[in-house]
Amino acid sequence: MKKINLKQPFLLVLTAFIWGIAFVAQSVSMDYIGPFTFNCVRNLIGGLVLLPCIALLNRITPDATSRQLTATPEGKRTLLRGGLACGMILFAASNLQQIGIQYTTVGKAGFITALYIILVPIFSLFLKKKCGVNVWIGVFLALIGFYLLTMKGSFSLSSGDLLVLLGSVVFTLHILVIDYFSPRTDGVKMSCIQFFVCGILSGVMMLLTEEPHIPDILAAWQPVLYAGVLSCGVAYTLQIIGQRNFNPTIASLLLSLESVFSVLAGWLLLGEVLSAREIMGCVLIFAAILLAQIPMSVFAKHTK
Repeated sequence: MKKINLKQPFLLVLTAFIWGIAFVAQSVSMDYIGPFTFNCVRNLIGGLVLLPCIALLNRITPDATSRQLTATPEGKRTLLRGGLACGMILFAASNLQQIGIQYTTVGKAGFITALYIILVPIFSLFLKKKCGVNVWIGVFLALIGFYLLTMKGSFSLSSGDLLVLLGSVVFTLHILVIDYFSPRTDGVKMSCIQFFVCGILSGVMMLLTEEPHIPDILAAWQPVLYAGVLSCGVAYTLQIIGQRNFNPTIASLLLSLESVFSVLAGWLLLGEVLSAREIMGCVLIFAAILLAQIPMSVFAKHTK
């Protein structure tokens, strides 16, 4: 039986946990600043946080394989291409989501964003990456779970819903682009570049469409710092490291746990109570994650 790698799933679940808590930070910060201002500041902070981390890692493990990949001119070009591609895609995805949340309910936004768990395997088919039956069953269970967890009433698409849906499509591309570049370059450096690219692009849109004021940004310093240091600097870097040579469909299922953690955060931090319907949704999602993690060899063994 093939040994199950627990390190990468753990890193991806930790990423989802940080992102889940970040929903609270995103919501609070919008009381003070606009979406482009928020994403500009948080991503620039994320990039700055990684600079000393990169210097420290270079001193501690100078011969690490991932850093050797960037030692040649071609390696540097791959790093730059990966950072630019991920940064531009992250800019589009994060701002579509942030703007859309303003015009729809949190429940709908959570369900629509979670659609990337079905979009990733569908998109992967075009890249000739097949998934086992257990993964597809896991995706189906997860979709039901997300519906029970986040949807409260009838489902219809408003302008905000459409923006969040487009954001989910772009987040799908982000996962697949990371899946392509992460084995080919230094993940931490690529993450750093993507934050600066996303932050600069968000900053341009901030100056064109919003009226940022320093006092407003300072008033939102707590949620902005959490989003910048942990959600960006730590979580997105863990995503890149965790996705290295890892099935992108299973990665998307693990990352989609952010919605579960956001509900739990609301319960623990804001005193929100989970209904029986929401608890059932969490159970189905966790079952889907476990099912997708089981190697197909286990099913093959029991069908003989």
